Formats: sequence, C-alpha cells, structure tokens
Amino acid sequence: CVAANAQTSGLDSLESFVKNTKSGRAAFTQVVTSPAKDGAAPKTKTSSGTFQFLRPNRFKFVYTKPFEQSIVSDGQTLWLHDLDLNQVTSRKLAQALNGTPAAVIATASDLKGLQADFNLKALPERAGLQWVEATPKGKDGQLQSITVGLKPTDKGSELAALEILDSFGQKSVMTFNQFEVNPALAATGFQFKPPAGAAVIRQ
Repeated sequence: CVAANAQTSGLDSLESFVKNTKSGRAAFTQVVTSPAKDGAAPKTKTSSGTFQFLRPNRFKFVYTKPFEQSIVSDGQTLWLHDLDLNQVTSRKLAQALNGTPAAVIATASDLKGLQADFNLKALPERAGLQWVEATPKGKDGQLQSITVGLKPTDKGSELAALEILDSFGQKSVMTFNQFEVNPALAATGFQFKPPAGAAVIRQ
C-alpha cells in the first residue's frame, strides 16, 4: 500500500536524520505569512540567514536580511540578540525549547525522545520530499504544528524544509539549502557573550 509506505518512509527519514546527523550547517530562507484581516490580503515577510546545530541542544540561527538577529543556544541558555535594538534576551533552555522547531531538529537523539514531546504523523510525499507533522503535546505552547520536510540522500536524510503554524494562524516556511551533514563543529562555537553596552533582559 502506497500510503503505508509514505508513512513509514517519512518517519524512517526523520529517525535517520535525528540519529545520524549529529551536526549540521545550512543557509535558510524564511517566509512568514500572516492571516488575512478585514478583507485585506495576507501579509508576507521574507528573511534569510544561516543555521547550524550540534546535538544535543546547541544551535544557532543568524538572520542577516532584512534585519540582523541571532538566536543561539549554548546547551543551557537560549540567547536572542537583536543588533538593531542592541538588546539581548536570555531564557533557560528547558523552558524556551518546549514544543519548538529547534526541539524537533536539534535536541533529541532518537525518535522516542521526540515522541515524549510531540505526536508524530507521516504525511504524503510532495515536492520530492518526505514529510512528518509534529504536534506539540503541551497545550500551552504558541505552536499548532511543525511539519518537517526531509530529502532522502545516499547518506541518509537531509533537512530541507520546516513549516510552522502558530496558534494565531500565522504560517512560517523555512527552506534550507547547501545543507552540510556532520560538519566538524566545536561546542565553543555556540557560546554567546552579550556585546558591551547591550541591554540584557533575563526571562
């Protein structure tokens, strides 16, 4: 049965990615679409940058366009640095990660670890990718669902896309390209020190 194969292949791809990709690096483009209001057309916002991660719990999103912003996890703390505002926000990682896209792609080391926090469901293949929908089990989160798109390769599975739907109906689509599987990344590369003069808000 084709549907059953699609189901196993999506979850198998996700398990292969989570188990075998210990580190990764890519460029990304993110398109955020806000729901239409009062008859007006939906608004879209596009940004781009670079992403890297090192299991467990270390990752870095660096947005370069249109605004410079960094989101860095050193394994204990999640740092958000807005260069324009010269402001840094820090939160304990355990609270900040719950039910987030980063939790899906950079924290768990196997599918069971993911299933502790998410209900996982394979979706039909589209655009040459295998898809798995991850729905956070915690009801207090701001996200409705995270759909992960994986590209099968001769080395296993490569992260290709994330589709994130929040509880306000806003959809965010991240596409990854030039994905490097298991580059040699040092834990020290995920340390963050607030720049001199930046306002630091601890949550």
